[in-house]
Amino acid sequence: MSFFRSGRRPFLIAGPCSAESREQVMETAAALQKLPVHLFRAGVWKPRTKPGSFEGVGEQGLAWLREVKETHWLPVAVEVAEPVHVELALKYGIDVLWVGARTTVNPFQVQRIADALRGVHIPVMVKNPVTPDVDMWQGAIERLEHAGINQIAGVHRGFTGYNTPGGNRNHPNWPIPIELKRRKPELSIFCDPSHITGRRDAIAEMSQRAMDLHFEGLMIETHPHPDAALSDAAQQITPAALEQLLKKLVLKNEYSADMTNGMELEYLRQVMDSLDTEIIDLVARRMQISGEIGALKKAANMTVYQPERWREIVENLTTRANGPSNLSREFIISLYEVIHHESIKKQLAILQGTPDQNIK
Repeated sequence: MSFFRSGRRPFLIAGPCSAESREQVMETAAALQKLPVHLFRAGVWKPRTKPGSFEGVGEQGLAWLREVKETHWLPVAVEVAEPVHVELALKYGIDVLWVGARTTVNPFQVQRIADALRGVHIPVMVKNPVTPDVDMWQGAIERLEHAGINQIAGVHRGFTGYNTPGGNRNHPNWPIPIELKRRKPELSIFCDPSHITGRRDAIAEMSQRAMDLHFEGLMIETHPHPDAALSDAAQQITPAALEQLLKKLVLKNEYSADMTNGMELEYLRQVMDSLDTEIIDLVARRMQISGEIGALKKAANMTVYQPERWREIVENLTTRANGPSNLSREFIISLYEVIHHESIKKQLAILQGTPDQNIK
């Protein structure tokens, strides 16, 4: 049986973002030992965005993780990004390795790690790449499979981007892990709500969403004193908060057709949400250009409303709507009347030197 299929759901991975000190690691482990935690996690090499940030304690952190394993009987996991990390993790008896999002996005680096693991029997988790690319995620997993690693799990931690919904750190983009599961139904996929949300007040809700989509497990960053954490303080919760989260988590024990339908519905909703975000961004860009046009009209002493231009817009758009788009002429005209009216307001505000909201 795979290490990741314990029979208990959710498969729970918890521990601090970073191993900061022996005392911090052991205090966290002592608290988590009382909870249904399958795997204790802590980073000892931290690939930070900017130099000068806390980048982990390195090899000495592996000794602390080994002590967690020996003292509190918790299997331990650590992130590896280089072959030397693999070598050291194996030396200290680490039970599970994980490949981080910044590494997954680099096939050359994933291959180096896979080569370092050839002939080694150890479970490996692969986080999704920072970009929403299911092929790249699948490719990283298959590089490890080709190296002989037969116990692999995916970890969904969201995708880097601008204007993430709900104030989250990363975009959840659920269709990506759902598609990976469709392609590799035997693969366990866990959710990392800590990295998706980036804030502790949203972790419980995101965890429930993952369970509703029948993810097999959760990876939740847990720290005894989150506000004092040296990395990702805002997204870590205390062991006591984790206990409360688990008590409130609602699980469906059987995978059913209702869940399949629910996943498909969620997929379509996420696609629609993504399209809505693109629409808002495009409308905002159009309004920005409209403002630039207004400034040019002001400099040239032109009127804001140009009837010929409006007729040209209507003719072009309705012609396009009647083509492959299969949208009604009435809908397109009504939609662009609203957009055009807003553009006129913006340009009038520029010509009159007044805030947009004062133009009716």
